[in-house]
Amino acid sequence: MKYAILDIETTGGSPVKEKITEIAIYIHDGTKIIHEFSSLINPEKNIPPFITGLTGISNEMVADSPKFYEIARKIVELTEHCVFVGHNVSFDYGFIQNEFKQLGYEYKRDTLCTVKMSRKLFPGYPSYSLGKICQHLNIAINGRHRAAGDAFATVKLFELILQKNQTLHKDIPIEVKPAGRIKNLNGFLTPEKINEVPASTGVYYLHDIDGNLLYVGKSTNIHSRILSHLGNRASRRANELRERIAGISFELTGSELIALLLESEEIKKHMPRYNRAQRRNNSAWGLFAYKDGKGYINFKIGKTRENQLKPVTCFNNAKEGKVLLSAFIEKHWLCQKLCGLYDTEGACFHYEIQQCNGACIGKEPISVYNKRAEKVIRQFSFDHQNMLIIDEGRSLDERSLIAVESGIYKGFGYVDVENTYLQIDDMKSCIKKASDNQDVRHIIQNWIRKNRHIKIIRY
Repeated sequence: MKYAILDIETTGGSPVKEKITEIAIYIHDGTKIIHEFSSLINPEKNIPPFITGLTGISNEMVADSPKFYEIARKIVELTEHCVFVGHNVSFDYGFIQNEFKQLGYEYKRDTLCTVKMSRKLFPGYPSYSLGKICQHLNIAINGRHRAAGDAFATVKLFELILQKNQTLHKDIPIEVKPAGRIKNLNGFLTPEKINEVPASTGVYYLHDIDGNLLYVGKSTNIHSRILSHLGNRASRRANELRERIAGISFELTGSELIALLLESEEIKKHMPRYNRAQRRNNSAWGLFAYKDGKGYINFKIGKTRENQLKPVTCFNNAKEGKVLLSAFIEKHWLCQKLCGLYDTEGACFHYEIQQCNGACIGKEPISVYNKRAEKVIRQFSFDHQNMLIIDEGRSLDERSLIAVESGIYKGFGYVDVENTYLQIDDMKSCIKKASDNQDVRHIIQNWIRKNRHIKIIRY
């Protein structure tokens, strides 16, 4: 068995919000170090002064260092078929997993924690932090709070753990924590089947013993989500679903946006029994805009199936629409009457309390009022009618494409990273056609608004 003994330095403590600034890896065969690798990493974000004070790693030091994606392949190849070893291993493993997740790659290794093993084999010490336990065991650390120094100290600690385990506690095996724990399995599933499900972004399908589709879902970690289904005893319906799951299939998407779009389409297509809350068309109610006889832009909330107009946006129910429209009235100083929320022949209530400029009685110029109303419409429109959204792919060498043409969702596809500079028509040829509806347009619009950093090619 080989072990990849690692240590990292970071910009902070959260693997979701922070980034790696340095990594050191020692490959150990159980007897000696057989390979080593270390590098500073450009985190592509500011290193806080207190972190620099702790590690000595500054923004200037990492400015010309490789970014994580530039050494990602090296890390994968170096640690392949190795147990991932760290002192408080969940910290290092969590950061590295998240870095790979942002690249659209699933990084999964068995892990071993030297903190836990030290507590078992060297009991009685007041502290098992790397600095303290090394001090207790007379292990020198050359370069504390630097990846290479801490990783090498962990190597020496690991060798003592191996030695103590083999000579004094032969009945105590080295504790390797599997990548993913299986709980509460029913009689139809095995741990082997669950472990085949990757901890990656995509859409998953739960089937009964006859192969019938029970549920469709999406997740940025399908493996973890499946485990949550199998452990969910919160309700009668959740228990019933858990007991009926006999098979699992999945489609990796790399992109969370594509997972959302594919999930929506698959639920509408197959109408799975346990997707009851999502089976209904989330576009049942819409916000509609039109001009009245005088030329003022009016809004109304109505059922999409009962209107020939194209909705500005859609809602699950009328109440949700009215709450949002009321907020727009306040924000953009719109008229209650022209928004269909105050039925009167004369002025609206807001005009009476001087919160409306009088469009309801023709007092406010049409062009002035409509300019504000158009802001609401634009908020729910694509910034450009023809675009390709470039997002994460299913591997490090791939990018995904989501196509919108003439304001209509066309589908998604994938291209190699080196081909993201192809001509538009060539990229469009990679698109797999999908159904357009108000739900998917709403998903895309929300995604763009919430993720302003994504790359969009407009044409």
